[in-house]
Amino acid sequence: MQTLVIAVAGILAVVVSNQLAPRVGVASPLILLALGVAVGLTPWGGGLTVDPEVILEVVLPALLFSTAASLPVMDFRREVVAVSGLAIGLVLATAVLLGLVLDALVPALTLPWAIALASVISPTDAVAVSIARGSGVGRRVITVLEGEGLFNDASALVLLSSATAAGLAHDDGELSPGALVPDFLLALVVAVVIGWAVGELAVRTRARVLRAPMDTALTFTIPFLASVPAEHLGGSGLVAAVVAGLVLSYRGPRLLPPSYRQAGDRNWQTIELLLEGLIFLTMGVQAFGIVAEVERDGLGVGTAVLVAVVAAVVTISVRGAFVAVLIPGLRLLGRGRRHRHNRHADALARMEERLTALSADGVGGPGDDADGTTDGGDDGAGPRQAPAATRLSPVGRSLRRERRRARRLGADLEYFRNEPLGWREGAVIVWAGMRGAITLAAAQTLPTATPSRPFLLLVALVVAAGSLTVQGLTLPWLITLVRPAMASEMTDREERDRLVRLLASAAKSSALSEAIADHASDEAGPQRVARVMTGWSTLGRVLHHHHGEGSPVEAADATLAEPGASGDDVAAEQAVDEEMAADQAAARAGSAQASEALDAAHVRELAIDAIRQQRDAILDARDEGIFSSGTLAYALARLDAEQIMLETHR
Repeated sequence: MQTLVIAVAGILAVVVSNQLAPRVGVASPLILLALGVAVGLTPWGGGLTVDPEVILEVVLPALLFSTAASLPVMDFRREVVAVSGLAIGLVLATAVLLGLVLDALVPALTLPWAIALASVISPTDAVAVSIARGSGVGRRVITVLEGEGLFNDASALVLLSSATAAGLAHDDGELSPGALVPDFLLALVVAVVIGWAVGELAVRTRARVLRAPMDTALTFTIPFLASVPAEHLGGSGLVAAVVAGLVLSYRGPRLLPPSYRQAGDRNWQTIELLLEGLIFLTMGVQAFGIVAEVERDGLGVGTAVLVAVVAAVVTISVRGAFVAVLIPGLRLLGRGRRHRHNRHADALARMEERLTALSADGVGGPGDDADGTTDGGDDGAGPRQAPAATRLSPVGRSLRRERRRARRLGADLEYFRNEPLGWREGAVIVWAGMRGAITLAAAQTLPTATPSRPFLLLVALVVAAGSLTVQGLTLPWLITLVRPAMASEMTDREERDRLVRLLASAAKSSALSEAIADHASDEAGPQRVARVMTGWSTLGRVLHHHHGEGSPVEAADATLAEPGASGDDVAAEQAVDEEMAADQAAARAGSAQASEALDAAHVRELAIDAIRQQRDAILDARDEGIFSSGTLAYALARLDAEQIMLETHR
């Protein structure tokens, strides 16, 4: 009964602190940490301990998997150099340099345990991402911070495991930092392979599950299906859980029903909220006992605070130096991308010339694709149908692939051009590297046989609390001072306009479009469509601000029409409208004698198929990088909500 009461009280504390944090202007982790310290001073708070194995084998795999499963993979692909540099290179540099400083500063610590403590302090916290996003910082900085916060957790914990094993094996404290690298790399490789295999198997299995509750229950096992075999084979279970989450993030929208994904996302958001909150609360409750043990060991609380301050200064300094080198390096890579894109464009032009020559001999035109479609370009207008009899040579199929690659390279270049990283953005990245939940959780994974374990826990606690307080409270001020690139509402609006055109194009080619055209001569047909569509945001209103008014019948008609445009787009829009009007007139003429009724069930099935076509179009655009992840996530959420509502009312 006592355990149940403690668990319920902890959950309530997490909920209340998250509700209270925005009102008082203090991050919820700090509220939970302070509350935990207060509880630890009471007679009821003493004696609380957490088994390190529970943190390492249960809490962290679930927490990292949840974060990875919600990460936009497209953004991570673009920022893989920056993220890997910060998540791996910076973690290694921080752990080694800070470990050497701690080894010299605290004689009681041998080098392996000094590096272990440095590994605990190395990973950053996701609190910085929410603060930066709330301040309106540009999406590229947010992406870098999100990717770093995900992968440096895993890489730091891999390094911690290697350092801990070395510390337990070398009582004399002799250790070469270079000896950790082979184990570190092996753990990463094994984990990536197992995590990818488990993620791919899991998403295919989930696609065959019959009910959403069963699917959600299955997802609860995925991080452990990845982490346990990886640990058994000498890899990092945490990295394996992260990779499995990334596979689900990328593959899930294509293979899983929206109701499954929606239910799973909500449950994992709840788990993530509780796990992070309980980590801070538990560490706060243990703080008083940790302080008492440090005093008994003779090292002293003052020494621990001094070491924590030095560790924080060294960590920020190393981070600043690393980012100062990283940003010019990213500029050099950007020049290389431009040169590579130009070379690819030249090669693509030569391939088109070759295919044109083959076309003259009757093989196939340069615009035809291997599947009988013509490339729709990179403006989001969608594919245009080519004659069914058209078939391409191998050169034509290669041309199609190269065109897609050219669009992806072009979209990446536009992304980097619109979202540059300079010293202003670099300053935000440096100061946003605060420590938090993972630092506290990693500290608790130290074995009970660790020398001076209470001292190490106290140092980690002071670093995390001080970092969240000082950096967390001053980050908005720094953003105002240095004025980095901010998110642009105009850019988002223009991007949503292009996305609506893509969705409308996909809807036009659907069977629903043909059905409405076929029954246009039936006076009762539009009313049937209206009754089916009442209560849900129709296909032409996926982004509601474009068609926020009008009756359901008008909304159904809007499904078949392009959204309004201005400026240079007007002529193109009018041409499309004329072409659509001609197609619809032909369809009405061909179905004038049709007597088949447009019943509600049939309309729903057609609408669901149309939504699936729109989702495929969005995911194809995602793979090519045409739209930002935020815009795509918004559109996918709208489509999912529409499909779920239609399926519910069958």
